[in-house]
Amino acid sequence: MEFTANEVKQLVQKNYLLAVEVETLTGYDEFNYKITDASGRKFILKITGEEKSYSFLDAQLRILEHLTVSSVAWKFQQILRNKNRQELTPVFKDGKQYYLRILTWLDGACWVQVPEKTKALYLDLGVFLGKTDEAMHDFQHDALHRHYIWDISTAPDANRLLHCIKDHEKRRLAGYFLLAYETEVQPVLSSLRHACIHNDANDYNVLVQNGEVSGLIDLGDMVYTALVNNVAIACTYAMLDTADPLQAAAWVIEGYHSAMPLTEQEVDLIYYLVAARLCISVTQSAWQTSLGSVNGHHFVTERHAWQLLNQLIKINPVKAADTFRKACGMPSLIDAEQDYAPLLKERKTFIGKNLSISYKQPLKIVKGALQYLYDDKGGTFIDCVNNVSHVGHCHPVVVKAMQKQIATLNTNTRYLNDHLAEFAKALHRTLPERLKVCYFTNSGSEANDLAIRMSRHFTGRKDVMVLDHAYHGTSTTAIEMSPYKFDGKGGFGQMPYIHKADSPDLYRGPYGYDDPQAGEKYAESVQTILAQHPGKIAAFICETLLGVGGQIPLPDRYLEAVYRYVRAAGGVCIADEVQVGFGRVGEKFWGFELQNVEPDIVVLGKPIGNGHPLAAVVVTEEIADAFNNGMEYFNTFGGNPVSMVTGRAVLDVIQQEGMQQHALETGNYLMDGLRGLMDKHPVISDVRGHGLFVGAEMVKSRSTKEPAVDEINAVVERMKERGFLLSTDGPLYNVLKIKPPLVFSKENAADMVRHLDEVLSTL
Repeated sequence: MEFTANEVKQLVQKNYLLAVEVETLTGYDEFNYKITDASGRKFILKITGEEKSYSFLDAQLRILEHLTVSSVAWKFQQILRNKNRQELTPVFKDGKQYYLRILTWLDGACWVQVPEKTKALYLDLGVFLGKTDEAMHDFQHDALHRHYIWDISTAPDANRLLHCIKDHEKRRLAGYFLLAYETEVQPVLSSLRHACIHNDANDYNVLVQNGEVSGLIDLGDMVYTALVNNVAIACTYAMLDTADPLQAAAWVIEGYHSAMPLTEQEVDLIYYLVAARLCISVTQSAWQTSLGSVNGHHFVTERHAWQLLNQLIKINPVKAADTFRKACGMPSLIDAEQDYAPLLKERKTFIGKNLSISYKQPLKIVKGALQYLYDDKGGTFIDCVNNVSHVGHCHPVVVKAMQKQIATLNTNTRYLNDHLAEFAKALHRTLPERLKVCYFTNSGSEANDLAIRMSRHFTGRKDVMVLDHAYHGTSTTAIEMSPYKFDGKGGFGQMPYIHKADSPDLYRGPYGYDDPQAGEKYAESVQTILAQHPGKIAAFICETLLGVGGQIPLPDRYLEAVYRYVRAAGGVCIADEVQVGFGRVGEKFWGFELQNVEPDIVVLGKPIGNGHPLAAVVVTEEIADAFNNGMEYFNTFGGNPVSMVTGRAVLDVIQQEGMQQHALETGNYLMDGLRGLMDKHPVISDVRGHGLFVGAEMVKSRSTKEPAVDEINAVVERMKERGFLLSTDGPLYNVLKIKPPLVFSKENAADMVRHLDEVLSTL
């Protein structure tokens, strides 16, 4: 129940013997009034209800008293006592008790109102807070030992309010940073220095006058917590709405450290503490929205907080810590001149030499965050190619599901466990009704191997038909049916029981985009092989969009014709969805749905576990029954509870966060941008794909279609230098492969196209 201006006047007259003019101010959880007496003196009057205890109000007054003998005393308010010499005046309204207190008014503009902030001002803020904390180091009050939502040390509590954030991208972002706090800060929290701190040097509480900090108001957030939280909070609000938030924070930290030296451990955590404070802020705003709040103070920072969170995730935490260390004169974390020669030597000694490394100058990636990767030298990279981290690196929902289950139970499928059947049922709901029986494995290679084994059991045949240039994995069977491997360098050649059908390439093949019958015409290659080997083909297997084959979408009606021919010849149709499935293609959840077909066996891998070793084979009951011939099928790790919970979490995230629709919209936006570059750069000759499965073919001449291998390799290297990780694919190694995590945004796409345009202009 708010007090009217007239009521406040009467309370001040009665209790303080002052005649005043009253101006109502806003407040987060207190009633605030600016009062001016007859002589022009200004004060701030605060009325607090039962939500804050007498003991806590007393703590605020004791702090002001404690600071009166410090070097920063004049930057804090003084207490005006009532006629009875009391600091707190009890007042009553409608049967409720409140406490009234009056403090001196501090002149100055709020930090947020200062249009041009200089380096000197940021430094001064840090120095002021450092001096304040130095003066406060020996202050104690029992009321400040409390559990408080705005204490960064309680940041994980904000997870409970994440559901109030309705925007998927924002909720995911806040969830990631809360996970990062739990990973990086919480384990060392008890070892940090603790003290009573102000805890809210925000852009409305810090006052500025004549280019210097003139005061700090509002002690309502005081708490006993990690000392470094105080400067981290100041950094948070100093960073808001700045072009270079890292520099702004570094200046504040530099000033603070000069007055109150920080430890290296504290400095290294500030990036995560800032992010955690922002997460508390945005979840509180979202919660207040869910309650229907109309108090503008609940949302005053919301827009800028989200803006800063988006800036933070693009900043490598190693770079942030290194920047802050340099501001304090501490040893650097980054040696830009250091090469990886020792690590490369060890790798070559103890790891097989044919395990390749990307890029001429290798990257040492130390952390992932949704669509971003961070290296050890402070670089941030947008991952444009890792289709394994399907829902994003370290997606908080997936990580927490894995963590909880692995801390609970992990065993094999010889024991009953609900997770096995639950995930199988969840997968089945996304597939055609007849694809019902699941077998879980550890990799797409193993799953493809099993699919071929099952097709041979079912048909009593051995031969397998694949597409030219196809790749299906690393097992012996998978290599045997991968022309990309057996026809390549070091390959052992084509086995007599493996048959290659023509790749249905609308750009390089005999039937192009302008041929409406191209799908049926390419399918004739399959029909010919079947006729040449009657009664021998056990299975036809192909990716439902060709990956290594060149990022090629299949022509319309291609699989309709192929599946018809194969089934008529007694063969089994296998859809390899290892790189394609789980909503990546946008228009449909599975690649085979783009062709209006239903395979007999579908193979799932890569994205199914978001990087966790998990894959699956899903078959018809008829094929499963044939496979159940008396020989037990057992896979030590396949179907374990951790894998099942992980897979279910990934599937839930895809569906609950609308990632399939996001892939469609973002992929179309990206391809439109790439096609726009074709008009300007003849080296790009074809852009193709569905959703976020995209290829851009590069040639030296559009008339000869000679592959531009040197050019595309240069593009990949230069894009890496600009912070975009891309790769090449295709039988001629001239197709730019773009298959990012599905959290890849339109902003990422626009930035990638812009930088690609600049790189191509330099070729």
